[in-house]
Amino acid sequence: MSEFKRNTSDPDTSRRGFLRGGALAVGGAVGGMAAALSARAMAGEPSELITQVQEWNQIPGDGVDAAPYGVPSEFEADVVRRSVPWLTADPISSVNFTPLHALDGIITPNGLCFERHHGGVAQIAPADHRLMIHGLVDNPLVFTMEDLQRFPRENRMYFLECAANSGMEWRGAQLNGCQFTHGMIHNVMYTGVPLKLLLQEAGVKPNAAWLLAEGADASAMTRSIPLEKALDDCLVAFKMNGEALRPEQGYPVRLVVPGWEGNMWIKWLRRIEIGDQPWHQREETSKYTDLLANGQARRFTWEMDVKSVITNPSPQAPIAHGRGHAVLSGLAWSGHGRVKRVDVSIDGGRNWQTAQLDPMRMPKSLRRFYHAFEWDGTELYLQSRAIDEFGHVQPTKTELRSARGENSIYHNNGIQTWQVRGSGEVENVEIS
Repeated sequence: MSEFKRNTSDPDTSRRGFLRGGALAVGGAVGGMAAALSARAMAGEPSELITQVQEWNQIPGDGVDAAPYGVPSEFEADVVRRSVPWLTADPISSVNFTPLHALDGIITPNGLCFERHHGGVAQIAPADHRLMIHGLVDNPLVFTMEDLQRFPRENRMYFLECAANSGMEWRGAQLNGCQFTHGMIHNVMYTGVPLKLLLQEAGVKPNAAWLLAEGADASAMTRSIPLEKALDDCLVAFKMNGEALRPEQGYPVRLVVPGWEGNMWIKWLRRIEIGDQPWHQREETSKYTDLLANGQARRFTWEMDVKSVITNPSPQAPIAHGRGHAVLSGLAWSGHGRVKRVDVSIDGGRNWQTAQLDPMRMPKSLRRFYHAFEWDGTELYLQSRAIDEFGHVQPTKTELRSARGENSIYHNNGIQTWQVRGSGEVENVEIS
């Protein structure tokens, strides 16, 4: 096996930190009922759990009014968003991460969608909110929320990924857990009005080429967006997964910019100005550019490239059932379109096998993959490699660094490696 580098993260987000905190989730699956029963019998599982009546069989549970808004089981209390203390200089301008290791399928529950704020969560009454469209238009307009909801609407499922997702890994393995290395992403069904309909209502002038989207939060987050993209697939969304946006996701209305970096998906959307050139605002000059090895920076690198990660087993989800049949699971996505194939390796990239892909195949949306294997207790090096419908292939971290150096933070789509030890514990490492 090639040499590898371990993570050098803060103890609170290391494997040992999770062991101390009891934050380990069960990974993999036991295959075959006979094998499962045999394993349980050998482990001395008490037979009373199945042969005797339990307390919950005898006492009625809570009534229908106990939780007017449904909440997860108390036994799932560990499945929450988490922040990294040494990354959070100020909670109102920071991030917390989706627990990818504890989820399955492709829909992210609304309460687990990662958060990234530049000025805290704005609390806005929808009756008081307005959206203005002005600039190079024939008819400057101001919309209420009621106005927006009178336009034809669409439902679209898209991933939203922060450009800084996996950013701490540019110089080597840092954070121990896919929640922290890859958890600045979520995937939901958005309901909203195609932006092109609102622009048509305002009447865009012939010399228009760009728009500036601005949020109503204290940071006044603003980004320049090409008019071509705005007229293609952008939405002005007011619902996610069927219910109103959460406040931390931009309630009452946000911009959806499919396949492009998350900071362009302006939350608490209040203003769209149409112009003939980009504005070069703070968040597209001082941040969200890609610093190269020669000191120059790439700008306007909007699209999120093809990427994948194995979510289980992973550092927060070790192999807990011991040897035998196991199933690894993961997520793949591409800002260019649909994920066509995912290959997986259990030996650090020496050999690859094609993973089983979930049949749900939508553009610019997450796609779940699985791979069943037999584990004999030997050390493993798990990797996944995604390929999209246009032939874009997820690169190794070495390939990425050779092209862009090690100075960057954004747009890290390199292949992730998890080391599985004989104990079933998993750690973030790099193959060199």
